[in-house]
Amino acid sequence: MVKRREDLGSPRAARRFDVHYDPDAFGRFSESIARFLGTARFLVFQTVVIILWIAANLVPPSRFQFDPWGRGLVLLTLVLSLQASYAAPLILLAQNRQERRGQTQSESDREVAASTQAETEFLARELAGVRLMLADVVTGDELRDELKSLTASVERIATRLEELDATSRPQSQSPAATPASERQRTAVSTAAGTDPDRLRAATERTRSTSSDENSPGWTSEQK
Repeated sequence: MVKRREDLGSPRAARRFDVHYDPDAFGRFSESIARFLGTARFLVFQTVVIILWIAANLVPPSRFQFDPWGRGLVLLTLVLSLQASYAAPLILLAQNRQERRGQTQSESDREVAASTQAETEFLARELAGVRLMLADVVTGDELRDELKSLTASVERIATRLEELDATSRPQSQSPAATPASERQRTAVSTAAGTDPDRLRAATERTRSTSSDENSPGWTSEQK
């Protein structure tokens, strides 16, 4: 019995044999190989191996040689070719991994630089605003000058008021110091009205009262 596919709208994908591996682990392995191949230690080790290989196939008798010199050291050539064929892809893998790491690092650096620039511009604007605000603030020297000027103005005003008070004090009189004759004269004028006889009689009485007040026997209690 044929099993029915769930999605009939898409063509059937061809099956292929795929090898699954960990790219990160293989990348670390390729970087370690490429890092070792690029050292002086590897060059010295490879040189020593080649010298021993040639000596082992040149000095002993022919029956003890596994790669005779006469056949052109075919086995040594094959080994070196295999080494080069594997070393080149491993180095390319390491370079690609390094390039991807560099791209990621450059993107991260670009983001950090953009963020730093934005923060710097924000701080610059804040500092400019604070500088403008501080430009309108009164400083200590200006405040002391204004206080000195205000104190001098208050002192001048107080001095002027004292002078005016001293000038007007001798001319001012209280109601209690007004002579009784003036009060009586005012009362008489009010009571007399417009009648000439009554006005004349009131005037005489006022004069007699004034003469009595000026006499020595007139006391304050009688006033």
